[in-house]
Amino acid sequence: MSFEIEITARCNYSCRHCYINKPLGDKNAKKNELTLPEIERLADEASSLGALWCLITGGEPLVRDDFEDIYLALKRKGLFVSIFTNASLINQRHMNLFKHYPPREIEVTAYGVTQATFGRITRRSSAFSSFLRGLDLLSSNHIPVRLKAMAMRSNIHELPQIAAFCRQRTKDYFRFDPHLHLRYDGSQNRNDDIRSERLSPQEIIKAEESDDERMNSLIKHCQEFIMDPSSVPSCDHLFRCGAGMTSFVIGHDGFFRLCSSLNEPSCIYDLRSGSLSQAWQEFIPRIRDRRTTNQQLIDKCARCSIINLCLWCPAHAHLESGMLDAWIEDFCQVAHARAKILRSKTERPRSTSVSPKKNSQSNQYSGPKRKGAPPIS
Repeated sequence: MSFEIEITARCNYSCRHCYINKPLGDKNAKKNELTLPEIERLADEASSLGALWCLITGGEPLVRDDFEDIYLALKRKGLFVSIFTNASLINQRHMNLFKHYPPREIEVTAYGVTQATFGRITRRSSAFSSFLRGLDLLSSNHIPVRLKAMAMRSNIHELPQIAAFCRQRTKDYFRFDPHLHLRYDGSQNRNDDIRSERLSPQEIIKAEESDDERMNSLIKHCQEFIMDPSSVPSCDHLFRCGAGMTSFVIGHDGFFRLCSSLNEPSCIYDLRSGSLSQAWQEFIPRIRDRRTTNQQLIDKCARCSIINLCLWCPAHAHLESGMLDAWIEDFCQVAHARAKILRSKTERPRSTSVSPKKNSQSNQYSGPKRKGAPPIS
């Protein structure tokens, strides 16, 4: 079992595409953050349930003054600890901490390879130089780092250079995600920014096709991604992904979620009023047993042979439409565009077996997938 813990929603960046970030000085966001004793209690409960690994994320986790205490508290529980950070706030004190108590890994997002692109996305003119300084500190101190990218309107012209930059620094790992979530708080202005940064299905496919490693992975696993329609079972279960099966998320405000994207009010559980064991053993089964009566979704998705290429899941549907079981046309278009290019590149026969969607912790492929469908790096 593994879990993510968002220790803050605040960030020193104000990225155009971000679905969660609050300003660094947001008093309400800071007031609602889990305290160190609360985090320690939840980590104890998670360990007793069998958790072995956790991810510290945010917002930007390093904005918390007690980050070091939180990190050490989780390490002392015997957990493998990873960190998502933008690297801009990393200093020598963090290096001393990480050298004495090594993280499992640190993941950093590269938004561009020029100051102009990096600054446009983060809305911080000094962000690129801070990113490079933090990355150099990590590298020179031999701290394991993985680099990733978001593919969006503001950096699509640099994506090949971003990929080369990242692969030079992380030989075994690089991924980019072209799916931009809408805001948890529903902010219209921020959602307009996100929509303006989204790539069209054709642009997504072009970006994937131009990245040899990603396209080769798609082709290699084509049989899992494009199935025989006659073998796909019809099902009215709403949750067909792996959300809540082997992992969960603890939000910065103390709310339990089955996955990082699932923020629909009826699908979250207040850990300040209940226990983690109750959430894991009683709440999750109730959520995963939900069914849909939306005939459009059943007709279009329940027996879809290319569902493993799709961005659709209840969490993404809710962020797009306010409904967990809405059919989303844009997601469907991306899936069909991916299928078209795959069919043009391979003559391999389609698989006759089906497995449910899988929720990959590394999220190398945008959107939860059926179990057995491999991630795309």
